[in-house]
Amino acid sequence: MKKVKVITSSQAAELVKDNDTITSIGFVSCAHPEALTKALEKRFLETGSPKNLTYMYAASQGKRDGRGGEHLAHEGLLKRIIIGHYQTVPAIGKLAVENKIEAYNCSQGTLVHWFRALAGHKIGVFTDIGLGTFLDPRQGGGKLNDVTKEDIVKLLEIEGQEQLFYPTFPINVAFLRGTYADECGNITMEEEVAPLENTSVAQAVHNCGGIVVVQVKQIVEHGNLDPRLVKIPGIYVDYVVVADEADHEQAFGCAYDPTLCGERRAPLGEASEALPMSAKKIIGRRGALFLKENAIVNLGVGAPEYVASIADEEGISDTITLTVENGAIGGVPQGGAQFGSTRNAEAIIDHTYQFDFYDGGGLDMAFLGLAQCDKTGNINVSKFGTNIAGCGGFPDISQQTPNVFFCGTFTAGGLKIAVEDGKVHIVQEGKSKKFVDAVDQITFNGAYAARRGQHVFYITERCVFELTAEGLKLIEVAPGIDVEKDILAHMDFKPIVGEYSLMDSRIFQDGPMGLKQ
Repeated sequence: MKKVKVITSSQAAELVKDNDTITSIGFVSCAHPEALTKALEKRFLETGSPKNLTYMYAASQGKRDGRGGEHLAHEGLLKRIIIGHYQTVPAIGKLAVENKIEAYNCSQGTLVHWFRALAGHKIGVFTDIGLGTFLDPRQGGGKLNDVTKEDIVKLLEIEGQEQLFYPTFPINVAFLRGTYADECGNITMEEEVAPLENTSVAQAVHNCGGIVVVQVKQIVEHGNLDPRLVKIPGIYVDYVVVADEADHEQAFGCAYDPTLCGERRAPLGEASEALPMSAKKIIGRRGALFLKENAIVNLGVGAPEYVASIADEEGISDTITLTVENGAIGGVPQGGAQFGSTRNAEAIIDHTYQFDFYDGGGLDMAFLGLAQCDKTGNINVSKFGTNIAGCGGFPDISQQTPNVFFCGTFTAGGLKIAVEDGKVHIVQEGKSKKFVDAVDQITFNGAYAARRGQHVFYITERCVFELTAEGLKLIEVAPGIDVEKDILAHMDFKPIVGEYSLMDSRIFQDGPMGLKQ
């Protein structure tokens, strides 16, 4: 029986050498090995080493407050970043905007599959996810600034089909996280919100000769762990670090909640109290009218979350199954710092397998954000001028789901509305247009979706558009809204306007819409 080496976080930081490629685990504020990345930052600030690292991870890892992936956000420490999402690590985004590091954005699903390809010594990942978007080499290949020159994705034709090809390359160090380790380095994750891509990453780094370090809360005697709960076998693990409690929160700033990892189930309560009328409630109600019984659904953050709130208000939450990118199926997805966790999930699978399901078209419906839209139905949620948000799993979900609903207010920045007598009144228009002649970056390609026969709708508080082969078509208008004054006057392009319907009057009334009936 070979026992794993137990070291401190400072010793783990010493394992990273100049010019290494390093990866870490985590999903927004959840399951990040905080002790390890914090120690690496401390070493760099005190000694100036290590230098020129390439940092790669699949999802978002941070809380916009210096924790998580932002520990590595130092000029000189980082040379290159390849990640799925930048929104919660603005310090890294700032380095990219200022051309102080090479910066790439890849889809979350492609990245988790990339780790699995590396584990199997495959030459790379072939995928159609991102064709026609900023991920396509014809539109930049995921490069985010002027100093980023190397192509990390190629456009190839295989069996008559276009594919994006991402070659694999070695990773030198992985900083991972689990709940318990035994003396042989076997790792369980029963108190984490999801196993994420830990297994694939550990296999990948071990199989290319790298170093795998896992942060845990406690080490137990060999034989005390249920082998069915082991997500990282000890044969993949080089070192284990026992973290202080403060560096091993289930989610940053949140107390441990056993209902988020399946240890317990929260009691089912009554339907939640009705939300006050607002632009987002209107959007959520219109979205909920599209829901079909037994649909498998993914919801984005922001306005799309209101679809779930309305389903709860209407007492129909149990007729649909909500899913989260990181592997949760069923239950109630959480927001804020706990985004990525799900209360009372029915199943929690690996991050990699969830994207197998998504990329294969397993979802029935997706309700996603609407930040910027152009005349051909392209959507941008990933980059706005110098603001880098990142695409996350948006390209996978929006491209492969047959029914996609982009949800957001018609304008942004100070929009105020009122609903009186069943009619919508624009009290104050937003400062920024969302429907523009050309989006800053294409995260979803409308023309590509139309050619493939996807059903795509754009839901706002004052109207609904449908994607056609000729572009956006106005199909519904809210009562009280003037098409010329309140819609067309605030668009940089003219949509197709023919016959249209009034939005369902139940959306604008007090009390339930009666969806359960």
